Order: sequence, then C-alpha cells, then structure tokens
Amino acid sequence: MADTEHYVREDVRGFLDMLEKLGGKGVEEVGAVEGRQQMRMMGSLAETPAKDLAVVKDLTCPGPAGEIPLRFYDKRETRGASPVVLFIHGGGFVIGDLEVYHALCTEIADRLDLPVVSVDYRLAPEHPFPAAPDDCEAAARWVASSPDALGREVTGLVITGDSAGGNLTIVTTNQLVNEPADVPVIVQAPIYPVASDISETESYSLFADGFLLTGAAMAFFTQSYGGDAKDPRHTPMVGDCANTPPTVVCTAGLDPLRDSGREYASHLIKLGTDVCYLEFSGIIHGFTTLRKAIPSGQKDLDAFLDAVALMVERYK
Repeated sequence: MADTEHYVREDVRGFLDMLEKLGGKGVEEVGAVEGRQQMRMMGSLAETPAKDLAVVKDLTCPGPAGEIPLRFYDKRETRGASPVVLFIHGGGFVIGDLEVYHALCTEIADRLDLPVVSVDYRLAPEHPFPAAPDDCEAAARWVASSPDALGREVTGLVITGDSAGGNLTIVTTNQLVNEPADVPVIVQAPIYPVASDISETESYSLFADGFLLTGAAMAFFTQSYGGDAKDPRHTPMVGDCANTPPTVVCTAGLDPLRDSGREYASHLIKLGTDVCYLEFSGIIHGFTTLRKAIPSGQKDLDAFLDAVALMVERYK
C-alpha cells in the first residue's frame, strides 16, 4: 500500500490501488522471460496510443556481437541536416524492448521534430554487462556517421532514455566525450536515471515498496546485470563527469531512484555543465510509458521534452 504521508496524485493513487488489487508476482519471482511479457502487457494496457508519423522503420546497425536492431522515427519524410535523437529504453537492463517504448518514441519524434533512433540493445541476464553499453555506444557511433540507411545528414546527437536507459544515456555520452564520434553529443537527457549507488539514498528507503518499482525488483536487475559498481561504464558518477555536454535530467517524486538523479544533476552543476533539472512531484517511476493509466504524466513528459527542445535550440 502506498504510504499516505507522501503527496500522491489522484490518478497515481488510483493506478497503485488497481495494481495492489490485481496482485501478481514481481519480476524477481517470475524471472526475466515472464517479466518481459509482463512489461509488454503493462504497456499495452497503460500507455497511450502511438502518434502517426511519416517514417517508422526497423533497421539494424553493426554491433560488437552482431547486428543491433533499431527503430527509426521521423515526422517528416525528408529533412535537411539536423541533430538526431538516440533513445535507449529502460527495464532494468533486463525487460525492456522496442515495442514497450514505441509510443514514447513517436511522442519524442513528434514534439522535438527530430529523427529518433531507438536501440534494442542486448539484455541481461543472457547478455550481462558490458553488452548493453557496448551496443549503445556502437549504435551511437553508427548514427553519428550519417549512414545511408538513415538517409539523414546528422549534425549532432541528442541522447535520452529512462531508468536503466538513463544510466546508459550517461554512460554512452561519457564514452563519446572521451572518444569523440563523427559528430558530438550536443545534449543528453536522462529520465529518472541510475547514476550512482542508490542503496544508501533516502528515496530508496522511502519508496522501495508500494510505488511500482520495488527494492526487490531492483536487486534482481542489479544481480542479473552484473558488472563492477566501481566501473564508470556501470555506475557513471564514479568516473570523470567533467566536460559533460548540456544536460536535462528529470526525476519522479515517488521513485526509489529519485535521489540518484538529484545527485547526478547537482554533481554536473558543480562541474560547470549547463543543467536543467526537473522533479515531478506525486508521480512514480515509469510514468513516461504509463500515460493512459496516469494521464497527469503527459504534462510532465511535455515539460521534459520542452526543456530538451530548449537545450537543443541553444546548442545545436
């Protein structure tokens, strides 16, 4: 049961109450394969319909272990030279995919009026760390090269993604700062990211039960993903975050990951990065793909994408 001492929006409370009545087992109980099915089912029930776009096309790019599936979105059939958004999905490095995030990617492409490439990186536990960051970096470098398959002249990258994808957003951006691609990352925009060790944060203790994303699920994801928490490609705040490009970070007020996003934004500000930090009160982790079930989350997503658009306009 969600703790009543915290501000919880009416539609969020309704959604959490519905989940409680439905019962069901967590991903840590059912495992990765069934967890992926659960996430797709949740998306089909709780997410808004996809927007109609001129271009929605499945592609692949070369990766370190074979072809990486991608999905390419654009509201325009053709366009001149422009930045391209690289979208990296969430799901704890274990349960996300292109389909769960399809509607969100159409929203991003529509509101930013930029091409979007969504990356279907390899998932744990079948492919533990560093498979995911390896694939995301390979995809980013491929997009940056203005490949013929995209049919777009790419002037810069805007990297974004949620939760585990927020972690991979930061990791991929850092890799491209350290070893530049053909065009720079002009803006990064992690959504409720895992940027640091969350286990000691206040938000982890406050919201680890009853707010959709649980402590038990996070422990399962962490164990499945593997890797060394002292590796900056695993936990980006342990590394050098100097020279990070302009950044938009958003968090959810009832999210166990909230304080990791706060810490990361504060850390970048102290290093001199241009940062826009948005924290949306009364809403839970995952709201960007639950907008049918939690309609108030649409305004939050709009505010986040408006901030990204502003940052892109300043730096493109």
